[in-house]
Amino acid sequence: MAETLLSNNRTPRTLRLVSRAIIWVAAAVLVVALMCALTIALVGWNWLRGPLEQYALQKTGRVLAIQGDLNVQFGWPVARIQAQALGFANPSWAQNPHLLTAQGIEVGIDIPQLFHRKLVLPDVRLEQADVSLERSREGRKSWLLDLGQTDEEARIGLGQVSIEHGSIGFDDPSQETSLQATLSTAASSTAKAPTTGLQFTVQGNYKGLPVKGQGSGGPALALSDTQLPYPLNARATIGRTAITLDGTVTDLQTLRAADLHMTLRGDSLEQLYPLLGIAFPVTRPYTAAGRLVHSGSTWRFEKFAGRVGSSDLAGYAQVVIGGKRPTLTAEVQSNRLALDDLGPVIGARPGSVKQAVAQLQNTGHVLPDLPFNTERWDSVDADVQLQAKSLLRAQALPLENLRVHLSLHDALLTLKPLNFGLAGGQLEATVTLDGRHAPLTGQAQALVRKVLLGKLFPTLDLGKNSIGLVHGEFDLKGTGNSVGSMLAHANGKLGLVVSDGQISQLMMEKAGLHLWEILGLSLTGDRLIKLRCAVADFDVKQGTMQASALVLDTQVSTLIGSGNIDLKNESIDLMLDPRTKATSPLSLHSPIYIRGSFAHPRVQIDKGRVITRAAGAVGLGLLNPLLALIPLVDAGPGKDSDCGELVRDAKARP
Repeated sequence: MAETLLSNNRTPRTLRLVSRAIIWVAAAVLVVALMCALTIALVGWNWLRGPLEQYALQKTGRVLAIQGDLNVQFGWPVARIQAQALGFANPSWAQNPHLLTAQGIEVGIDIPQLFHRKLVLPDVRLEQADVSLERSREGRKSWLLDLGQTDEEARIGLGQVSIEHGSIGFDDPSQETSLQATLSTAASSTAKAPTTGLQFTVQGNYKGLPVKGQGSGGPALALSDTQLPYPLNARATIGRTAITLDGTVTDLQTLRAADLHMTLRGDSLEQLYPLLGIAFPVTRPYTAAGRLVHSGSTWRFEKFAGRVGSSDLAGYAQVVIGGKRPTLTAEVQSNRLALDDLGPVIGARPGSVKQAVAQLQNTGHVLPDLPFNTERWDSVDADVQLQAKSLLRAQALPLENLRVHLSLHDALLTLKPLNFGLAGGQLEATVTLDGRHAPLTGQAQALVRKVLLGKLFPTLDLGKNSIGLVHGEFDLKGTGNSVGSMLAHANGKLGLVVSDGQISQLMMEKAGLHLWEILGLSLTGDRLIKLRCAVADFDVKQGTMQASALVLDTQVSTLIGSGNIDLKNESIDLMLDPRTKATSPLSLHSPIYIRGSFAHPRVQIDKGRVITRAAGAVGLGLLNPLLALIPLVDAGPGKDSDCGELVRDAKARP
């Protein structure tokens, strides 16, 4: 009982002691707070400059200098600090000594984030500020605040930043990049209320390309605002590429989202590689305008319309980033596609048809010889579909439409299908180019179906009067860094067949130099004769096309051919031997030689044989005028060719 009473007496005493301690502590805190408030009221916040500068030097190894007045406004969850004449140094390796200098600065500090050891500034306002950001060749970044400038977490979290007047510079010597931007906030008045907006200009070099641009935006840079879209209007030239943007972006630091109307102009799509890091083909000058939308890892240029050279293009292109390499998907349509504009894509030299012809006369080369830039092929995976309703072309190229599906994966490029409308029929091809090894390996397989003979050679007499369907196929494989070099080392087969058609008799009589028949048809008019068959079958070895079957068999005569076509030297050496099926009373029978280069082919006859026959006729004519006809008579030893066998052989070879 006594112990219980004693315990009860101690409890009130303990409570009284605790209460007195709390009162004394509270009083001490209040006294300190009052003394601090009195000191601040008498002296201001300038006494805090020293501790802040010392703390910055200890944590970053850089000098923070606050030369003007300092003011602090407490609040929750954001406190505000105002300072004048502030400077913060760059690391010692940087070229510019200061990361930031400003005549005036006002920042909001997120107090709860300080408890997580993070410095977050929801809003920053700068006056007469110069900012210099640099990246070293070793990858260090001057805006990272750890001692080594390599920790991506050691950065200040910035929200909205407004700059009344100032400049921002960025230098990265490893990327040949040096940019300098001037910024100012300009005020404007409207019928509703006065507004302010950011005006900026930029110049310098980006990845070695000269840059010049200007634009405008909202009053405050929304560097990390993930909710509020930031209005942006900009025009710039980067190298030979011009770009305009008008719309909004969200979170300027990471470009979380974008919705912009974009216009692009340039000399070649290939020049976009330094800007985007994605390989595009060499093209003629282009322009395109459409809507650029970005969300997450997807960039989409949709509903665009433009031109490449004289060809119109429209459709969409989409790039998804974040994988091993970017993935490009596109669907493009053209109402009028000029074949001249496709030339640079396959390595043909640029220029109009007239320019190309002039160049052929100077160089003597026809096959595309510009090398493919295969080292860029592994920069992107692509799936592109192109369809052209009509083709602008030379009369000698009877192509009517185009449909192609391009696939590029791990530097392996496939065109399947690659379809053309050819002279009323179809050419269906598959092309594979393997850029994983040097030199490039290429293979082309094609089927030719139901091509109208009358349209196949529109610039020749053959095309004006002939009827028939052409079928064929080829399979070629070669190595090289251009189309020309691959064909120069090609191996494979090539075959074409024409059967059950009709052809110009006048053309065939001219081929046999049948003077009597030529004279008669010139007076009465040309007529069509039966084309029993035509076969062209070539074996291709190391760029040489050797004729294994070359026959043109008609109702009145047959042409039997031999020889070769050299794809390496771009030369032709073919001989056609005409054999008439009926006696011709007046003929200068001679083989026909097709020789020369691809650029300058020559069709010749055996002048010696013709002169010999003519001289014999003259000599006999001196003895008896009727004897003069003997050397000029073609007795007609030609026979009908076994077309069925030739056709089966030509079809079986490829």
